[in-house]
Amino acid sequence: MKKDFNYVPWVVGLSIAINLIVVALLFLPKMDGDTGFDIKLLPLLNAVLNSFTFVFLLAALFMILRKNIRWHKRFIFAAFSSTALFLVSYLTYHSMAESTSFGGEGIVAAIYYFILITHIVLAALIVPLALLTLFRGLAMKVDKHRRIARWTMPLWLYVSLTGVIVYLMISPYY
Repeated sequence: MKKDFNYVPWVVGLSIAINLIVVALLFLPKMDGDTGFDIKLLPLLNAVLNSFTFVFLLAALFMILRKNIRWHKRFIFAAFSSTALFLVSYLTYHSMAESTSFGGEGIVAAIYYFILITHIVLAALIVPLALLTLFRGLAMKVDKHRRIARWTMPLWLYVSLTGVIVYLMISPYY
């Protein structure tokens, strides 16, 4: 990537578009029709993809701490790939299925909703952070990349891990 490429409009545009699509799914009617595919498999796929993202991010962190930039980039691209596949699966599922209500009570419900709310808020925030971090790294703006990556990495790890936890907690209610 050229150092003079203005990636900010891409970061802003993609961040707005992705987050608006996710929010729109809350209000749009669900698609009808039998596709011949059991869409209830998609939440499990989402959890698996979130698990892959988590592992790829840990590997990327491990590699950059050892100053192995080549493998760090590869694992970051893998994390973006698994996240992109997750997004497609997530959007597909939520365009076709009604929301599942959590059936737990008491402290378990409080824990679930805390994890879910923090997951949702940080997932929306991670979109521009991850994109900005990626583009700064590709543009070799190393100091700027490092400054934002110190925030992006732990938040993205949290989002990918809590995505799996949310799935595990709600899966009995599908």
